[in-house]
Amino acid sequence: MFLFPVCSPFLTSPSCLSVFPPPEMKGKNPWNTPTTIIITVIGIIAIVALVTVAVLQNRHLPQKYKYGIVLDAGSSHTSVYIYKLCQIYTVGISSYASAPWKAGESLRACMQDVEQQVPKKRHRQTPLYLGATAGMRLLKYNSSMSDGVLQAVEEALQKFPFSYQGARILSGQEEGAFGWVTVNYLDDRLSQVCGLETTGALDLGGASTQISFVSDKYNGSESPSNSVNFRLYGNDYNLYTHSFLCYGKDQALLMTQSVPEMLNDPCFNPGYTAIKNYSKIYDSPCLSGWKPQKIPTHFTHNGTGNFQQCQRIVKSIFNFTHCKYSQCSFNGIFQPSLQGQFGAFSAYYFVMSFLNLTDTTMPLEAVKAKLAHYCSTPWNQIKQQHPEVNEKYLAGYCFSGTYILTLLMEGYNFTSEEYSNIKFIKKIKDSDAGWTLGYMLNLTNMIPAEAPDSPLLPYSGYVSLVTIMAILLFILFILCLCPLWTRCSKQPEIV
Repeated sequence: MFLFPVCSPFLTSPSCLSVFPPPEMKGKNPWNTPTTIIITVIGIIAIVALVTVAVLQNRHLPQKYKYGIVLDAGSSHTSVYIYKLCQIYTVGISSYASAPWKAGESLRACMQDVEQQVPKKRHRQTPLYLGATAGMRLLKYNSSMSDGVLQAVEEALQKFPFSYQGARILSGQEEGAFGWVTVNYLDDRLSQVCGLETTGALDLGGASTQISFVSDKYNGSESPSNSVNFRLYGNDYNLYTHSFLCYGKDQALLMTQSVPEMLNDPCFNPGYTAIKNYSKIYDSPCLSGWKPQKIPTHFTHNGTGNFQQCQRIVKSIFNFTHCKYSQCSFNGIFQPSLQGQFGAFSAYYFVMSFLNLTDTTMPLEAVKAKLAHYCSTPWNQIKQQHPEVNEKYLAGYCFSGTYILTLLMEGYNFTSEEYSNIKFIKKIKDSDAGWTLGYMLNLTNMIPAEAPDSPLLPYSGYVSLVTIMAILLFILFILCLCPLWTRCSKQPEIV
């Protein structure tokens, strides 16, 4: 029996090597190693987390809602701003001088609605203000009456679950200045670092009218009582403002009707007729010095509808003969040269909107022609065209439109060319134009005197920078793994 030698793995003869083929050599895939996979996944997660946290941490978060309530107690009505409008469809609180308790009662229904508008958890943190304007400024001539009305209003408002901050009568200067703040705040003209040209404010109510604007030619030295200085967002504003008490549209109408002999009124549509009481005219403090010794109890008010004649009558209530300053508007009141755009709100807007005359690109002569046509339209036809409007208010639109044009062109000295600089506005960015927002911003210090520090980079630039750094970090991570991959690929694996 022959024993054949068995090839040992240590033998190197060709015959042995040919019987046992060499082991298969296989390079390792570095991505298949658990350590490499774990490191890669962790790196990717870290980069994604870096970018996500940077974006979320620095994105512009909407502020939690804060509420503020201002009651605008005007001469003809009271409005409540949350900042949503809740109209109180009654008369102004100054009308309750003889029964002050009714002034507080008149606010109850609307304030109950306000409770529903503001979330309960915000009630105690919501400031509540009442500002009374020209109607109460007139009533202030009888201090006992005005004090009684304000006391009744305060007692009523304190019963609601808000942070009641008080009720007071605003001065005409405050009313004009806060209206200017509202218009320019809503129009983003105050928060610019370099400062945009501001917009003037024209406000018309029932008992007063205000004009407020910034003029490069006015530094406050001439007629300092008309100067108001603001520092807002780091910019200084020297504001001219004046309020004309008794020159709201309702009081102006009474002044045109104060002559007993004038029974045929060109400021009312032809065919209009009504029996009116003279005592209601002369009960107004604006006409207390005009009352003749003998007047009839009633008079018949007939409309004749003539725009040109109406304009002459309206112009007669302004005094243009006396001015001790370099230039005046009317009644001897200083006014610098008009400058820039103007926003006309409150009764300016409502009257001109009803008359379809808010487009100030229309030539002034065309505006007058349309108004003249409206004034000459028979009263019965006017009533048929507007059955939804209370006749008491409907009858006054010819006068109100004529008064607005006369006040702007003759009183405030707007030329035919400058008329296009006026914009009749109701809202700016869904907020009502008027003094109430400016009043609340001032009381709550929500407009800083100095501009906030600007970030080193804008938000978009910051996010871009973080993203680029994350990409560079990922590339660096890959480069760091390259030597490891090279070493792994060179180590054979025996299969």
